[in-house]
Amino acid sequence: MSHILVVEDEAIIRHSVKRLLERHDFEVSEADSLDAARALTLSDYGLIISDMRLPGGVGTDLIALAGDTPVLIMTSYASLKSAVDAMKLGAVDYIAKPFDHEEMLRAVRQILSDSQRRAQEPAGSTGTAPASASGKPANGGIIGSCDTMQLLFRKITKVAPTDATVLIQGESGTGKELVAKAIHQQSRRADKTLISVNCAAIPETLIESELFGHEKGAFTGASAQRQGLLEAADGGTLFLDEIGELPLEAQARLLRFLQEGEIRRVGAIQNQKVDVRLIAATHRNLKELSRTGDFREDLYYRLNVIELHLPALRERDSDVLEIADFLLRQSAARQQHPQMRFSSGTRQAILEYNWPGNVRELENAIERSVILADGDEITPDLLGIESSSDRYLNEDMRRNLLDPEPFEDDGDDVPLSAAEQGDLSLDDYFVHFVLENEDTMTETDLARKLGISRKSLWERRQRLGIPRRKGSR
Repeated sequence: MSHILVVEDEAIIRHSVKRLLERHDFEVSEADSLDAARALTLSDYGLIISDMRLPGGVGTDLIALAGDTPVLIMTSYASLKSAVDAMKLGAVDYIAKPFDHEEMLRAVRQILSDSQRRAQEPAGSTGTAPASASGKPANGGIIGSCDTMQLLFRKITKVAPTDATVLIQGESGTGKELVAKAIHQQSRRADKTLISVNCAAIPETLIESELFGHEKGAFTGASAQRQGLLEAADGGTLFLDEIGELPLEAQARLLRFLQEGEIRRVGAIQNQKVDVRLIAATHRNLKELSRTGDFREDLYYRLNVIELHLPALRERDSDVLEIADFLLRQSAARQQHPQMRFSSGTRQAILEYNWPGNVRELENAIERSVILADGDEITPDLLGIESSSDRYLNEDMRRNLLDPEPFEDDGDDVPLSAAEQGDLSLDDYFVHFVLENEDTMTETDLARKLGISRKSLWERRQRLGIPRRKGSR
């Protein structure tokens, strides 16, 4: 497992990051200042995670000293501009504080995986998209052989060389940011900055300042002039993820930028020209939001010059196995188990499961499986997903509970009243049905009535705290 150095002067944050990473089997060292970090041999580490502001200097000073070791910068929203500057100086990525634990783990794993792949795999190797003539991945590393994805790739190839605004539609976890990166990589701006920002992650009170910048004294706490992300991306590309969460006031400013190619800092008098290619993404229906007044209709049509739809994983046929194999190779390499494979039953389970969390859920399931596996084979139980029979349990259970079918010796089975059916969850249905009927039904009959196996009935009893009564059959 890679050795990670955490450089942070605030002990609470430093120890929190260290504990988080150690719980997931990373080896972690720590430093509380720039001088303490400089005293170490930085090339010995697989990754350096550093706060932007440190005693004795700034975290970006470590980039030049780290050589080939990637540096992940931690920054607060108030200094997001500094994070953009850090990436221009060579930081591999940045993460905003306060950060979500899963977000931190995803960033760390992705950086280490990318670093290891660059060191061990030739360009265009199995599992990644084919390389272009320039040597860059033709589709940003997106995997997909189904007709829908091939059509998407062709559209990306056509759209990328232009400066047209692009709107990417797709469910959460489908990889919309990868599409944005693929467009940027194939554009004339590929050697310039790509700045990605999640509109839902920035507090509403800060979003306008983050995007457009502000003048000194523009509002309480504005102690200095600040460049916004649109200005910082001048010459490059700005990717606005979850644009459906953008407040109406910020929407009006963004519309002006799209119409005029100009921005005005908060509190400023003069406009200034910027040359930025905008790519937006959302999992929400912006057209419907515009009808209800929650999203500006004129902005929707400005954004929707080119619309790309990224299909859900369940709509991508056998792509799911291609992606799963690639993710397994990545995860197994991180855990130093290079020969791991899926059993035939596991491959079938992967194909049959609905994957409501899309590629992100698949990645997490595989990561968990690799960690928990005792041998080289990933079995279905390690995935932690519903079996093909359980997938339809919710529907069957509800149907059986509300419209029970008679069978021999089923006792005085009383269906739920309309009032009782009201807002009950499926667990509520289960508890209600079992408690109402366990005195008159055997465990076999209860399981059959619920449309599940006796083993599933026992497991659900344990989970919901409904032990079998003494004397029950």
